[in-house]
Order: sequence, then structure tokens, then C-alpha cells
Amino acid sequence: MLAHLLATMLADSDSNGGVLLLLGPLAGGGLYYGLWRHYRNTDKSHSFETETKVVAQPITGNDRKVNEIKRTKKTGIDGDNKSSHRQRVQRTP
Repeated sequence: MLAHLLATMLADSDSNGGVLLLLGPLAGGGLYYGLWRHYRNTDKSHSFETETKVVAQPITGNDRKVNEIKRTKKTGIDGDNKSSHRQRVQRTP
């Protein structure tokens, strides 16, 4: 139906303005659809849940209790290094 309408408008030489009015929304819709397909990639997307095998491993590490403050107004721990930023951050080579 759209092709018939477009052919009729092109055949009539006085309705070139109508062709432009028709091509504007069609071009906008085509651009929107093209950008949507480009950024969504629904046909090329990777389904992580079904296509990826994840092997669970046991948790490694340990927890060691350092110090505990109970029933006192003291809010810090002796020997903390919260103000010694260079000592606290150790970079690995």
C-alpha cells in the first residue's frame, strides 16, 4: 500500500511537496530503527546465563581477629594506620 501511494505521488508532477512530506518521517523512522539495531545488537548478543560455564571453587583466605573494643568511650584502636596513607597502601610490583 505504501509503495502504491509513493508511486502515485511520484507520477503526479504537482505533488513533489507531498513526496518530501512522506520521505521525512520514513527517513526518520529508518534512522531510528538503524540506530536501535546498531546499539541493541539483539541478534548478536551473548547470553551469559546459557552460553557460559562457570566453575565454582572453594573460598580461600582466612579471617583473623585483630582487636576488640567493648564498653569504653575510646573510638579507635591503638596502632591503627588510618592517617599514614603511604604505609597503608602497598603497591605490588
